[in-house]
Amino acid sequence: MIPSPTTDGRLLIGLDDFINLKVGQHIFGCASIFDHAAKANQSRYPWAQNVVSIGLLKQVKGRWACLFLGFRFYLPRHMIAEQKETAKIKGQVAPFQSKLTQAAEMLIAVAGHFASTPMLAVTDSWFGNQGLWKPVRQTVGERFHLLSRLRSNQVLYALPDARPADAKTRGRPRKYGQRLGTVTDRAHALRQQTAAYQVNLYGKVREVLAVEKTVMLKTLKCPIKVVWVFRKTQWVALFTTDLDLSVTQVIEYYGARWKIESGFKELKQDIGSQKCQSRNAQAVINHLHFCMMATTVTWMYADRIKADPQRRHKVKGRTSFAFSDVRRLIAEASLSEDFDRLCHKPTNPMKNSLVAVLLRMVA
Repeated sequence: MIPSPTTDGRLLIGLDDFINLKVGQHIFGCASIFDHAAKANQSRYPWAQNVVSIGLLKQVKGRWACLFLGFRFYLPRHMIAEQKETAKIKGQVAPFQSKLTQAAEMLIAVAGHFASTPMLAVTDSWFGNQGLWKPVRQTVGERFHLLSRLRSNQVLYALPDARPADAKTRGRPRKYGQRLGTVTDRAHALRQQTAAYQVNLYGKVREVLAVEKTVMLKTLKCPIKVVWVFRKTQWVALFTTDLDLSVTQVIEYYGARWKIESGFKELKQDIGSQKCQSRNAQAVINHLHFCMMATTVTWMYADRIKADPQRRHKVKGRTSFAFSDVRRLIAEASLSEDFDRLCHKPTNPMKNSLVAVLLRMVA
């Protein structure tokens, strides 16, 4: 139902996890989860649900958006062993799975709906490793690629020299070339070779100084394209296994990854997944399914209407519409008189009018 799900012939899948803060015991999926973004006056291990989710990254009316496709609850191994009452699904204790295993299964499920469409998973540095790359690549094949961020201390290697066809040297061909040093070493060496690129980044066309290099990475055991993006005093190294991507595509796609973080805010605050008081597993899972479906349907509505939604609250430097603006359009459309022509009211009321009056009086 999502119109034009591909971007430049690829499926861009954002991947990340978030926590849903809860209050109360015996809630499915809750544990003392480490919060790396906790503020000074907040607990570093709050009582919350840890949710691993994936979403489709696509442009809606000229701006990037995240359309959620699926999620998994991450339950720590020790919590499953200690609290078997709250770790049950349909009466059975939930099996332990790591975040990488859960993410790989969701990506494989999405790839199964598209027989030949290339898929690019856009992740942060925590998910961009062999634990995610290997199982998905073995199942999906060469149409799966990864776009992530390199850590500053990772070691890079040059591409191996091609062996001549008539060479008679012993041993197998070399898999890696000479050692190039860490990502930080190469950033200092390549800083003078940067070029300016015009990139649509965070809602604006910006000039970015960057340089690219194709190298080998031992953690993935394959060649990758690394793009160093430089600012005045800082830099960041992005990498992708898709060697056909240009520098502007790598920077723009990774910049669009932030929309999954915005999607978490929309999911928890605008839709209200954080306010759910359900306890048992099926109710908690169903509620989060409906919340994610509501978020995705809202963006689908924005993509299908002809005119661009108008921003209600003006913010300096921002011209694109917000998620709340689309929700307001849906509310106005559902409250209009023409809505009853599409969704007819039932002729016979489902509830007794006398009972309805009594319930209103009690309320």
